[in-house]
Amino acid sequence: MTTPPSSQTPDSGDHAALITPSSPEVRKRAFRLLFFCLLCLGMGQSLMFSVLPPVARELKLGEFSVGMIFATSATIWVLVSPWWGRRSDVWGRRPVILIGLVGYAISTVLFTITVDLSLAGLMTVTLAYPLMIATRCIYGVLGPGAMTAAQAYVADRTSRSERTQWVAALGAAFGLGATIGPGFSGALVVFGLLAPFYAVSVLALASAVAIWFLLPERIRPLNSERRSNLSPLDRRILPHLVVGTLIGIAQAITIQTVGFLFMDTLKLPPEQAVQFVGVGLMASSLAAIVAQLVLVQRFAMTSTQLLNWGCGTCVGAFALFLVSHSYGPLVSALVLTGLGFGLARPGITAAGSLAVERHEQGAVAGLTGATGASGFVFGPLIGMPLYQINPMWPYWLNLALVAGCFVYVGTSRRIRAADAPHEPSGEADVNAESGVPKG
Repeated sequence: MTTPPSSQTPDSGDHAALITPSSPEVRKRAFRLLFFCLLCLGMGQSLMFSVLPPVARELKLGEFSVGMIFATSATIWVLVSPWWGRRSDVWGRRPVILIGLVGYAISTVLFTITVDLSLAGLMTVTLAYPLMIATRCIYGVLGPGAMTAAQAYVADRTSRSERTQWVAALGAAFGLGATIGPGFSGALVVFGLLAPFYAVSVLALASAVAIWFLLPERIRPLNSERRSNLSPLDRRILPHLVVGTLIGIAQAITIQTVGFLFMDTLKLPPEQAVQFVGVGLMASSLAAIVAQLVLVQRFAMTSTQLLNWGCGTCVGAFALFLVSHSYGPLVSALVLTGLGFGLARPGITAAGSLAVERHEQGAVAGLTGATGASGFVFGPLIGMPLYQINPMWPYWLNLALVAGCFVYVGTSRRIRAADAPHEPSGEADVNAESGVPKG
């Protein structure tokens, strides 16, 4: 690679001028590495959902106590995700990805050690429970760095026409990890109930090592004149954040109530319900992966088309939930939700990225990433009380939320403007890395 002329130094503040074409092979290799890293994080998340409930029963912790562990870390995630996005603009993408991966590994190891000591009778549950929350919160504080900076890394190196496809592929990595996580857990649980947690921590550390040595990072951090103060109220991105938050709430409510819905609708005992719901959720996850790795890549849809199709599919899914009284239709409704959310989520991420300038990519990645986590903050506060009043009320609410998003996407000029075939502020359409060596 050739170095740009001295007049185009990192200190000039012209980020776009620093970019020169990079080898497609180098870029694809870097994206595959990020795919594997986010796959590990997805595995860890699904392990927590699948292994923690039986652990909680062993420790005699109630459902509300378990929910507070997730809600606390999710709240912190929402608050700090935008900050990590801005830090990645200043420090560079690779350092922030490393912090996220190492933070996840440390959080998981400390959480597992705490649970291990409590199960062994070496620590009281009274002490272990707040430590479980505290160690999980390490993930809430540091974990967003990996997701946010990885998305911004892709945005730095893709053209507007490519970005939606690559963003969808990156999102599918987390979903694929969440899908294979329960199988990974089942294979390792023979070595102990907590063995999967230790294993996924090792994978996260191995991913961090690979990022350190193998991920190219040649785009210099921005100087102070170009650092972003992107606000969530910025009119360019506010519509995408609203839609992302509403979809996140609908998704969280579904995940957290569907097990109870299966039990109450099909009159199943808890043990059988776990099996039936597990099959349905896995089918839903596979549908989301098909949407992101097959449909998005095959049909090259714009971000607006993804949002339209995603929200429209979710409307059909929640309408089906409301009229389903047997196992087959309920699973079909779950598959449709996976397909719908699998289309809509990369649409939100890509639309936000396309709506802003290149020096704002980290900041917007943090904000759009927070919308998904926000669902797990507000979802339990809304969905569970509604379910206790009437099991169908959460699904009526979800239907109203996704229908409203469908209408809003179809009528919002700002959302459609994100797919305009030009860079904001006239910045070049590139798919590259800077030719300036880091350091």
